[in-house]
Amino acid sequence: MQKTYEIAVVGGGPGGYVAAIHAAKMGKKVALVEADFLGGTCLNRGCIPSKTLLRQAEIIDSIEKAKSWGIETGEVILSLEKMKKRVDEVITRLRNGIHFLMKQGKIDVFQGYGTIEASNQINIAMGEEKEIIQSEKIIIATGSTPVVPPIPGLATVSFDTSDSIFDLPKIPDSITIIGGGVIGVEFACIFASLKSKVTIIEMAERLVPSEDEEASRILEKELIKKGVQVFTNTKVERVQPVGTNKAVICTDKKGNEVIVESESLIISVGRKPNLSVVSNIKLDLEGPYIKVNEKMETNLANVYAVGDVVGGYQLAHVASAEGIVAANNAAGELDSIDYKVVPRCIYTFPEIASVGMTEAEARKKGIKVRSEKFDHMANGKAIAHGETVGFTKIVYDEKYGEIIGVTMVGPHVTEMISEASAFMYLEGTVDEAAKMIHPHPTVSETFYEAALGVIGKRSDFSGQKKFS
Repeated sequence: MQKTYEIAVVGGGPGGYVAAIHAAKMGKKVALVEADFLGGTCLNRGCIPSKTLLRQAEIIDSIEKAKSWGIETGEVILSLEKMKKRVDEVITRLRNGIHFLMKQGKIDVFQGYGTIEASNQINIAMGEEKEIIQSEKIIIATGSTPVVPPIPGLATVSFDTSDSIFDLPKIPDSITIIGGGVIGVEFACIFASLKSKVTIIEMAERLVPSEDEEASRILEKELIKKGVQVFTNTKVERVQPVGTNKAVICTDKKGNEVIVESESLIISVGRKPNLSVVSNIKLDLEGPYIKVNEKMETNLANVYAVGDVVGGYQLAHVASAEGIVAANNAAGELDSIDYKVVPRCIYTFPEIASVGMTEAEARKKGIKVRSEKFDHMANGKAIAHGETVGFTKIVYDEKYGEIIGVTMVGPHVTEMISEASAFMYLEGTVDEAAKMIHPHPTVSETFYEAALGVIGKRSDFSGQKKFS
């Protein structure tokens, strides 16, 4: 007998499993179909393994830094095998946690490849077995895969993407990363700390080009300090084998040929949506992505989509937020997604965290804004920790003082950005930020100090005059 459900979710990543859990809490009979492991790319091949390795890389850097503080150790021995074992332990623990939540919510989990058919039927291939389920509502959360660009010669060499890089059998002596976006720069930090000779090749004028320009420049400077070779405004022309190594042949902004040779190669130029599960139904697309409205509804009745398949930010926390919105609407409770306040984090050394618009973006949209920056070199906690590189920058509306964007660069800023997000979500002003007492000494004080800087620059210098 065919199993029927009120809500079925296809894809068990941060958008899918969150949607399934939320729907179950609302009393719905829920199924979740996942072809691989629960947790999706984020847990199994992305966010969690990379951040675990970044933490290990941070420890290596701290040991080296401590030598100048009078704390010396013997030779640091790196065991990739043990490091990968810890990564696996972290992944397994979190994966088991999701399984527990599925069981707790009485969610039927189908471990197989689902294909959505007409009339909300889902065909599930589970190895040699097949099963067909029916659902009143369907939420598509099938995520994305790394883009492999058509670079001449790429087929003649071995290379890795963010999906396969954690399977490396050993730490490479040298590694080239094609792509200087978020994923590329994080891998650069990991392998530089592991003592690989790292090269980044980026076509844009700067690394992480979507972020604040000053933040980008600081990151590039610090990567170079770590021994990373950075080529920006550089186009990859072709790739070819050189013995057991790979040679990447490029053209820089002046038209000069640049050749980079390394043992390993990572392709990190973006991701594309997984749409094969919807190939048998006629969904409207927006570019390569599934088109949805603010309710996460597609053009087909009772079919929703969330996460990387709809494009946008392509962040795990955004996928989860979209999953909750989709689950609410599928359960009959009206809800809509609000992208006004979406924090973005880059887990490099130093970290970069931002929310809202940069000053350049705001001005491009015709918004009259000002900005105020406080450098970490004047922050007591940052000085005590020996982590003075970075700043906190507030972008605010010129007329009312409303905070419309914040960029932070430095230690632990990926934790700190939530304070700025809360201010923006509640339409807070720099006046209010300047009145909020912060604990001392903390790096989070830099948000407060930047707001105080705005008050101090006003014409009356009293800190009492309001924006009007």
